[in-house]
Amino acid sequence: MAARVFADRADGGRCLADELRHRRWTDPLVLGLARGGVPVAAVVARRLGAGLDVAVARKIGAPGRREYGVGAVTPDGPAIYDEAALHTLGLTAARLARAEARERAEARRRLGRYRAGRAPAILAGRDVILVDDGLATGVTATAALREVRAARPRTLVFATPVAAPGAADRVRSEADDVVCVAEPPGFRAVGQWYADFRQTGDDEVLDLLFR
Repeated sequence: MAARVFADRADGGRCLADELRHRRWTDPLVLGLARGGVPVAAVVARRLGAGLDVAVARKIGAPGRREYGVGAVTPDGPAIYDEAALHTLGLTAARLARAEARERAEARRRLGRYRAGRAPAILAGRDVILVDDGLATGVTATAALREVRAARPRTLVFATPVAAPGAADRVRSEADDVVCVAEPPGFRAVGQWYADFRQTGDDEVLDLLFR
């Protein structure tokens, strides 16, 4: 698919909604993967006439290279690891236990703030679309998809405006379908495919969820 640069996350959401709106959905719910996936998800939910809620997963970074994700964890689900990455770096899950605990605590903190006393949305029996602003390695998306799947949705779709070549295939076994607008061959990082990729803050997430 031809590469394109999105103006911002809302633009990515509009393009993604165009890919999704022709499908038939049963009681759809859009989950934005916090934080950057929430602005994309909010546009998708509005255009599909669907409910909106939030999902949280945290990357577990390699020692000294926290941006290099070798695993991921959700507030309550088991941590998952990229076994190939662990092998390459000579790491084990046990050695990363401290980082795993730290990221799980942060995931729980964020989810508690985003919920703000609200009960979580019911996922069982619904068509659930998990949205992020981009897909690089797929490890964070995989952790989130497994936690959502445990809630027994009718169908589970992962959707994103942009994905690294091959990344969609790595999460396809976790979802009933994977939808992405572009899989550019020159992919190095999600941010290069957005003209405006400023960090999404907690306050923006809350505003979108409660709006």
